[in-house]
Amino acid sequence: MKENVGQKEVRRDIRNSVIAVVLAVFFLFPVYWMIQISFKSDAETFGKILTYYPREFTFEPWLVNLQDKTFLLSLRNSFINGFITMGITLVLGIPAAYGMGRYRVRGGSIFLLTFLVAQMLPASLTLTPMYLIFSKMGFLGTHFTAPVAIAAASIPFAIITLRPYFKSVPISLDEAARLDGCGSVRAFISVMIPAVKTGIITIIVISFLNGWNDLVYSMTFNVGEAMRPLTANIYKFQNAYGTKWNCIMAYGTILVLPVILLFIFLQKYIVGGLVAGAVKD
Repeated sequence: MKENVGQKEVRRDIRNSVIAVVLAVFFLFPVYWMIQISFKSDAETFGKILTYYPREFTFEPWLVNLQDKTFLLSLRNSFINGFITMGITLVLGIPAAYGMGRYRVRGGSIFLLTFLVAQMLPASLTLTPMYLIFSKMGFLGTHFTAPVAIAAASIPFAIITLRPYFKSVPISLDEAARLDGCGSVRAFISVMIPAVKTGIITIIVISFLNGWNDLVYSMTFNVGEAMRPLTANIYKFQNAYGTKWNCIMAYGTILVLPVILLFIFLQKYIVGGLVAGAVKD
């Protein structure tokens, strides 16, 4: 009987592993296709014979991008969007989540409902009001305009994710910190933040990627080409004479590279943070 149970478990594990591999191949194949085309020459890219790997391996599409001043400027702007969005989200989101998780806030459930609704609003719905507000403030056309708008959507996510973390930390840690002579601010920085490290790493990654991947806010609030991020300039390889697909794929690979690297090295924190933040209360 035990052998039958063991065999069933082995077959189930094999079946689940096969399904996982098939799904991984299905979802990762477009990424592989993009990367392999980025190393092909024009002749091979537009050749009549379809190839699944570069027969004529070349770095020319990558060099075309990396030697372009417009590309480097867009790369800088994308990093600026990501880091400023991340900074604003952390500075405002963490204390708000701490306050709502550790103290009884009158109308706290209404605040949480408001945060959930704010996350569901499409960007197209908030563009016009934000544009009018920023225009009257003289805030358009700066490196802070788009990140502030992006952070407006990232902060509710940070609060909803981190609040259960702070709520689950034992009160005894606060009491021990105060007995050691820590004030409220020092206890928050030295005790509470390390206790919710996993959730904070999740917020760091998600908020940075929100800024890195933004297109709508950056195109609306920054009309000058010098302020555009990578997501706004990928069209430049399309013209009246055709489309340079290998250069576009190299451009796209560079665009998704930070996303891939962040999820490879911080996967356990991101998955653990999202799952834990979703179930703890």
